Amino acid sequence: MKKVALIGFGGMGSWHATKIAEGGSVILAGIWDISEARRALAKEKNIHVYSSLDDLLSDKEVEIVTVAVPNELHLPLCCQAMRAGKNVICEKPVALNSDELAQMIKCSKETGMLFTTHQNRRWDCDYLLMKNLYASGDIGNVFRIESRYFGSRGIPGDWRQLKAHGGGMMLDWGVHLIDQITQMVYDKKIESVYCTCEHITNDEVDDGFKLDLNFEGGLVARIEVGTSYFIHMPRFYMAGDNGSATVDSWNDDCRVVSCKIRDEKNITPVVTAAGLTKTMAPRNRDSVNEYFIPSPSSDVHDFYRNVCRAIDGEEKQLITHNQLMRVMKIMEAAFRSDEIKAPVKIDDTIC
Repeated sequence: MKKVALIGFGGMGSWHATKIAEGGSVILAGIWDISEARRALAKEKNIHVYSSLDDLLSDKEVEIVTVAVPNELHLPLCCQAMRAGKNVICEKPVALNSDELAQMIKCSKETGMLFTTHQNRRWDCDYLLMKNLYASGDIGNVFRIESRYFGSRGIPGDWRQLKAHGGGMMLDWGVHLIDQITQMVYDKKIESVYCTCEHITNDEVDDGFKLDLNFEGGLVARIEVGTSYFIHMPRFYMAGDNGSATVDSWNDDCRVVSCKIRDEKNITPVVTAAGLTKTMAPRNRDSVNEYFIPSPSSDVHDFYRNVCRAIDGEEKQLITHNQLMRVMKIMEAAFRSDEIKAPVKIDDTIC
């Protein structure tokens, strides 16, 4: 098995160490972190700690380096590792902007080293449910998808609150949800984006946002991230011309309601204090089919397995340079839309 070394042993670095230990697909060679406290913590966990970054990069047994450091350090460290002959996995967001990403891709091509990003949310079961439902066509022509994460604790109290470090929720969570939607809607291009960022607790970076991806053919994907919301809305909602589907939270099954009888008879109106309505009355039970799709199995270790096989030329890497650039361009367009308070057209490429 291939050996992996970690640069950075904070939250995600320690997560990688745990997953590598339990996965059986790669071997953890050791870590390096500039923090003495984090190096001490790694030693307590019986993890080898390199004496320096150069010590790590000079270890000839290490084939893969995973970079899990603050975002503004991704570019220099990833390129340094690739120039040292290491294949590189970078934590998300891969870079602060598309210019930085272009430099990283160029370095990968010049050195011949594999370079990819840890888009682990492609293995989340809630996403896989909706991805599979979209591809199935079971609710007809899909015209709206909603994807959101809501929390109530604000931005984590560290470098993620600062623009210089690549902070904010667009770069922290938007990168995941945009990647999921672009993988889900595999058959359409994005024509424009419209975004409004929130600054409830932080004026320097966004602590939430609402982003509409307007696809060709009229499909709109709404992505929302909020850090000041105490009641959550459904994790996913999908609407087609023959039904709707929802996943309420992370680990829930998917509820699907599809149309069985289009033209109902004897509709019972809803009577409210101020009037009545047939238009918004619930459907009779015999006019719809309702069922649940169970959460699928998923193994996030498939990410490292794919990286190893891609290095050996046995399969293509799952998270490609074009896909990374597409997500980065969408995020840049979203920031521009928020700045000018108007939709921004985008030259999209399906990857």
